[in-house]
Amino acid sequence: MKRKIVFLFVNGAITEPQRMVMDVGEQGEMITVGVANYEMACSEAKKLVDEGALVIELCGGFGTIGHAKVTEAVEGKCQVGVVRFDNHPGYEGLSGDTKWM
Repeated sequence: MKRKIVFLFVNGAITEPQRMVMDVGEQGEMITVGVANYEMACSEAKKLVDEGALVIELCGGFGTIGHAKVTEAVEGKCQVGVVRFDNHPGYEGLSGDTKWM
């Protein structure tokens, strides 16, 4: 089975999960998934783990609560990392938690 690494981003304009899979040869697959909110992120994270994802990295749009929710959703079945902006420039200086909660 190919190694699967995931980058998960959140954008309120998304109505259904959006996936793009990049084949990186012997290294496996890089899967990018766009979601609308934390609830959708948790649902997709569970599916991705069931599909064999080894690592999920969250975009800077996830705050500390979003990170915790996704980490809890995967139940220790993969590592969840995060790129974080406590004051996200794309959200008028708000954190992801303020924007998405």
